[in-house]
Amino acid sequence: MSQDTLSEFVRETAVKFGVPGVAVGILVDGKESYACHGVTSLDNPLPVDRDTLFVLGSVSKSFTATVLLRLVADGLVELDAPVRRYVPELVLADERAAAELTVLNLLNHTAGLGVRLVVETGDGDDALAGYVARMAELAQIAPVGARASYSQAGYNLLGRIIEKVTGLTFEQAVASLALEPLGLSDTTYTLDHAITRRFAVGHNLDEDGELAVARQWKDTRGNNPGGGIVSTVADQLRWARFHLGDGRADSGATVLPADLLARMQEPTVELQGSTLGDAFGLCWFLRDVDGVRTVGHGGSGNGQFAELLTVPERNFAITVMSNAGPHGPAVNQAIVRWALEHYLGVVDRDPEPLPHDPARAEEIAGIYDIDVMTLVIAADEAGLTLGVGIKPEIRAASDTEMPSDYPPAAMGLLPGDGDEYIVTEGGMTGQRGFFTRDDSGAIVGVDLAGRLFTRVPTAAN
Repeated sequence: MSQDTLSEFVRETAVKFGVPGVAVGILVDGKESYACHGVTSLDNPLPVDRDTLFVLGSVSKSFTATVLLRLVADGLVELDAPVRRYVPELVLADERAAAELTVLNLLNHTAGLGVRLVVETGDGDDALAGYVARMAELAQIAPVGARASYSQAGYNLLGRIIEKVTGLTFEQAVASLALEPLGLSDTTYTLDHAITRRFAVGHNLDEDGELAVARQWKDTRGNNPGGGIVSTVADQLRWARFHLGDGRADSGATVLPADLLARMQEPTVELQGSTLGDAFGLCWFLRDVDGVRTVGHGGSGNGQFAELLTVPERNFAITVMSNAGPHGPAVNQAIVRWALEHYLGVVDRDPEPLPHDPARAEEIAGIYDIDVMTLVIAADEAGLTLGVGIKPEIRAASDTEMPSDYPPAAMGLLPGDGDEYIVTEGGMTGQRGFFTRDDSGAIVGVDLAGRLFTRVPTAAN
């Protein structure tokens, strides 16, 4: 694959979706290629390059999980141990859940915890402790171990375990146990580091439908374990190279034993009808595409989006970062799919939805919510639409700017039992999920992006 061909596709895709800046890194059999397009900011533009810092959002979880497993290798943490062994002060909304919760439940998102807390606990070294102290405010949406449901809060709690065990701040622990041994000098959690470098800012649509700079650059310090890391495509390829390897740094020193590195990529709990994957490993999303196993994680921030995907059996990795919503995820997905096909011959296509069924549409139409967001499924003669937005009261209570909502976009049901769906338009194009039924067969919830949204009761249901 020529560099010009890659660069041209990246440019065309960014222009098509109206995203100001995109950075791409690809690793094939040890050889790195890069393609960058556009600018870091519409207000203060600089060219995006391979060393431009982007906020990676939930890709950060792969660092938290790797450091946690480093502590497992050192005998300081046990995966099946109760979390209270390490954080005895933990209080949750459900006391039974707090007592039963294990480290493994947090790593593979089977804790049954709500998605996140919107709280500000400051920028001090006690930020994470303050966050965990408020976790009793978080909903317990399922019994511990009953199912997978993605939780930012769960990974923030893992970060607190790391602090308690090491005696360091979370950021210091990640730096000393992962970033420094692997030479990831352009990966950080701190603004002090970022503002001395070239960095991208996020963009969201304003009230007039025009892209505007997002004024909150990254999440709060209390959210660093789940979503606070900042990096470049060059550093992310180094990170991918490590996870495709045997657990050793370039120096030959062991950062993580090979068996634990491999265990991160082994299924622990299945996912149903999810774009994210077929199963969770230890943090990683595992997905079979066209006969090959992929291992990866995506992330989103305030108008910034990242994707890191590896194909271990083909010694391949791709990282993509973009800086505008709502179409950043679509840009990232298009580039990842193109690279899989053109570099590996692996084709990733969305399934075709069924023809519109008014009776089924009426059954599932409704309002569904989680702690911070509301999902609205509406039906009319043309078909179904799905929209997702942050709850107004959450926006009102937040002291910082929050990402823009996803307006209603077309969706369709998929063949099979009819309880899986796919979004076919808009910024969530290609997102898949499924509906949950109770013992009577009534629809009581819907999964989107690995998160369980509970149906809001109405007179009709």
